[in-house]
Amino acid sequence: MKFKRGLTAYSLRKFKLYEVIIFWLKSILTRSQFLILSGILVGGSAGLAGVILKSLVHAIHNLITHKVHFETQIFFYAIFPFLGIVLTSLVVILFFGGQDRKGIPAILHEIAQNSSIVAPVKMYSQVIQSAITVGLGGSAGLESPIAVTGSAIGSNFARVYKLDYRERTLLLAAGATGGIASAFNAPIAGMMFAVEILLTGVVFTDFIPLVLAAVCGNVLSRMLLNEEVLFHFSSRHPFNYYNLPFYLVLGILCGLYARYFVVIGHQVERFFANLKGGRLRKAMIGGAILSALCVLYPPLFGEGYETIKALVNGQVGLLMENSFFGMIGGQRWAVLVFLTIVCLLKAFASSITIFSGGNGGNFAPSLFAGGTLGFVFAVFCNFIGISDVPVANLVLVGMAGVMSGVLYAPLTAIFLIAESSSGYDLFIPLMVVGVMAFLISKWFSPISPDLKRLADEGKIFTREHDRNLLSQLNTWEFIDRDAPVVNIDLPFGNFLDVVHENRHSQIAVVDNEGILRGIISIEDLYPYLFTSANEQNLSIASLMRQPAATVADTEPVARVIARFDQTSSGHLPVTDPNGRYIGFISKTRLLDRYRSLLQAHSG
Repeated sequence: MKFKRGLTAYSLRKFKLYEVIIFWLKSILTRSQFLILSGILVGGSAGLAGVILKSLVHAIHNLITHKVHFETQIFFYAIFPFLGIVLTSLVVILFFGGQDRKGIPAILHEIAQNSSIVAPVKMYSQVIQSAITVGLGGSAGLESPIAVTGSAIGSNFARVYKLDYRERTLLLAAGATGGIASAFNAPIAGMMFAVEILLTGVVFTDFIPLVLAAVCGNVLSRMLLNEEVLFHFSSRHPFNYYNLPFYLVLGILCGLYARYFVVIGHQVERFFANLKGGRLRKAMIGGAILSALCVLYPPLFGEGYETIKALVNGQVGLLMENSFFGMIGGQRWAVLVFLTIVCLLKAFASSITIFSGGNGGNFAPSLFAGGTLGFVFAVFCNFIGISDVPVANLVLVGMAGVMSGVLYAPLTAIFLIAESSSGYDLFIPLMVVGVMAFLISKWFSPISPDLKRLADEGKIFTREHDRNLLSQLNTWEFIDRDAPVVNIDLPFGNFLDVVHENRHSQIAVVDNEGILRGIISIEDLYPYLFTSANEQNLSIASLMRQPAATVADTEPVARVIARFDQTSSGHLPVTDPNGRYIGFISKTRLLDRYRSLLQAHSG
């Protein structure tokens, strides 16, 4: 049998019993059947990881908040966010070798540049780090670490069972699907996340494993955590077409706020990247700033979902009483100013948490900010005399709007809110606000700012399929280093000897430093190959010409192809950053490899 031939007695000893069973199942099942089984196993494992992470965070929260009295609140907010970021950085340094590449961009990079192979350490490192950060009050979310953990589980499952790149990418996405479905009890949103973000530019026909992964992750979460609907608001109003103007204005506000959120994020990231000192110093500075923000504005502590519920349930006073705004009282203008400041500062708090050394994602912060923005808008409408404002509805659709604009994922945001709030009757306002915010964000930047640098460098996939295929190629793989190269001072007679001994069509001319000075084509030498009359009057410098363009060995292949098209050349010389000659690159060889990739991805 195929199974027996594939696993010798020696190799059997290397695998655990369950792995042997799965290998046996792989040998007797068809490809589609095994992918279905894999989707169930990966989705269930990712869902379990999500349950473990959420349970850890809740346990840490319960531990540090037990017997916390009002008089100790300031001490509480001043210490724990700081500890969360510092301890996370220490864990990264001591147990993970200082390697903390986190977030969805890292997974997209692995899909495009590393054949969808994710380091095994990410199957648990994200859980540990984010549990410490968020559990101790970091102003970030758990959903991105859960998605990364699920992606790592799917990738490593595929690698253990010898699946190819397409199948490995599918199971990577299935793991993320199961994780998101577990985090929000929203299986359709989990699928939309995989399709909109992870599988951008990847062509797939097998989506059944994604469906099963979402179902398994969701069912496990419901069984083990026994959670109610995440955003259950008893005061929610049924959708009324007369309220469409509210949603249109809120959609514009969400789009503008989403742009503000990502700009602040990049400014904070740049600040900590340029900050001198080691990782621990940055963590201490970031932790201190975050703790100060939480002391002044307690709603910035943690994920913030409880804050959103408190807003809709009319408990704004509880949110304000632990801040200096509590001395003012619950006057409408004070509520408006307080929550506006909280909404604006959330972008700083979450960015500081993530970029100073903590671990978390922008799912929860964008939902918190969107819900707060929706509530602020409702309060403002009441303040100027507009009554009958659907407050709970505006909070929900605001969450979808800001998330859509921040993550560039409108379908994920729409279905996430609809599923996690049982708000299916709000699909129309969810679509209006989500799409408007998304379009405004795209007007500022066609590609998500979090991904723009990687996209420009050709290191992640975009919706341009041809570019995605080319991004899997590396320029250095195609350099012909055997092409002849001559010194510019070489006598012409000796140069002709070099020409006769080689069959290459291009010859590089360099100086004593190895700097490329020009090139000579064999076609340029035809008048001189069989004559010696003019040899004494000829020199290499008189025959060489400047290349139409040069290529850097680190340049993306897509850009190299563009240079070929611009110059109509068949060969271009490759140089290092100092201008030293390395070799030639052939357009024909590049296109042959591209056609092979196209055939493989179309199969």
